[in-house]
Amino acid sequence: MKQEKTYRIVLVDDDEDILEFLGYNFRKSGFTVTTVNNSSKALQTIANDLPDLVVLDVMMPGIDGIELCGQIRERMGENKVLILMLTARGEDYSQIAGLDAGADDYVLKPINPKVLISRVNAMLRRRNQYDYVAEEDQRLIVSSNSEFIIDRESYTITTGGVAHLLPRKEFELLALLVSKPGKVFTREEIYDKIWGNSFVGDRTIDVHIRKLRGRFGDRYIKTVKGVGYKFSE
Repeated sequence: MKQEKTYRIVLVDDDEDILEFLGYNFRKSGFTVTTVNNSSKALQTIANDLPDLVVLDVMMPGIDGIELCGQIRERMGENKVLILMLTARGEDYSQIAGLDAGADDYVLKPINPKVLISRVNAMLRRRNQYDYVAEEDQRLIVSSNSEFIIDRESYTITTGGVAHLLPRKEFELLALLVSKPGKVFTREEIYDKIWGNSFVGDRTIDVHIRKLRGRFGDRYIKTVKGVGYKFSE
């Protein structure tokens, strides 16, 4: 099924066969595709194309995909583009490091093009749905003691008078928890509300929770063993 809207995708991989294979399948599905076989040229290409999503291989010579992901986030901002990483099976380090660097999701190799395109569509659908809800719903969420002020329009979270610009998924996760202080959100609820129909690995939530605790400390986000997480003031 082709897209109602034409989305722009940049594919980054040093393997020309993979670029040709993925490029063909994405174009067939209605995407506008730019391919880059050199990670050192990827940043400029992405800056020029301003894509909706970047599909990025982890294992590349020179600047690898994880480092490049971090550079994209640093150069373009946390929420300007979605990043999907391609990793080999069993590369737990790559998956976690990719999420830490700012990737939104990852797909395991070998690549099934139908699965990949389905994941990409789910990511774009989820982003669009969240943007729509953000416009219709309250723009600000303020915790009861005013410790956290969450601005859905600018993707900033202010605490202690300091504004933090977070990656999209971290922002969505913290906004969800803060929206109902004391409520325990199950892992299933979090997956459904933040990642929607997109399949993500079991460690994805844990990685994002760890990153939020690294930013704001351990006192706010509490683990309810065997159930999920809650925001505690």
